[in-house]
Amino acid sequence: MKVVLFCGGLGMRLRDYAENTPKPLAKIGTMPILWHVMKYYAHYGHTDFILCLGYQAEMIKRYFLEYSECTSNDFILSNGGKKIDLLNTDIQNWRIHFVDTGTSSNIGQRLKAVQKFLQDEEEFLANYCDGLTDLHLPDVIDFFHRKGKIATFVNVKPNLTYHFVSVRNGGTVTAIKDIQTSNIRINGGYYVFKNEIFDYLDGKSELVEEPFRRLIEEGHLPTYRYNGFWACMDTFKDKQRLEDMHASGNVPWQVWKTEALARLSKPSVVPMPVAALKHGS
Repeated sequence: MKVVLFCGGLGMRLRDYAENTPKPLAKIGTMPILWHVMKYYAHYGHTDFILCLGYQAEMIKRYFLEYSECTSNDFILSNGGKKIDLLNTDIQNWRIHFVDTGTSSNIGQRLKAVQKFLQDEEEFLANYCDGLTDLHLPDVIDFFHRKGKIATFVNVKPNLTYHFVSVRNGGTVTAIKDIQTSNIRINGGYYVFKNEIFDYLDGKSELVEEPFRRLIEEGHLPTYRYNGFWACMDTFKDKQRLEDMHASGNVPWQVWKTEALARLSKPSVVPMPVAALKHGS
């Protein structure tokens, strides 16, 4: 499937981090969050990307035009620096569309702007490009296929430290609860769409407002519940948390590493000889 990434917003709540750096290029470790999100999809075999650009589009283009595989991979340097042999690669098999979808466009407008690149696709994936997860992506796609609807998204528990307040008319507080222990769920920003989603986009409305309202009314918007790791880099505090996790080696979203380690750690099963099985050994 093709993967549409919405990476054209202003990222205002991260402006204290770097005034002129677009949020998708805000780094976790040595690599921008955009790379982490793309690497996640590529791990599951989805390497055809459409970047919906806007604010500081030229910086994102330049990042990939100047990308060096040596930055994120091991390599052998020889012949006085004239020869480089990569021991592994990351973006070599990626295909990336860079599409300017407007500086002030909303998500619905950005998606509508790339419709022509998806006209031959029966279904596709999409992401806000600021959330990381260890979700096993094929599970969501299987859920989407079983439901047979037009769209789905992953709902998660918010990574917030706020309390929510229930109030009666007149201002009487009836409850104060930690949002982490509540039943409140939010949109995690991981989508699967059928091409019919474009029938619900008018080129003006925000994606989750008018189009999703119609999908809900028609019963075409099931949601996949996930309780595992999910974190959004919405503020500088969020970025710092992800940076701290990365520095400590706690990187559950790097499924290309964690799933490989999980496979290696599984005990190998040695088949019993047929004769031994017959004798109950």
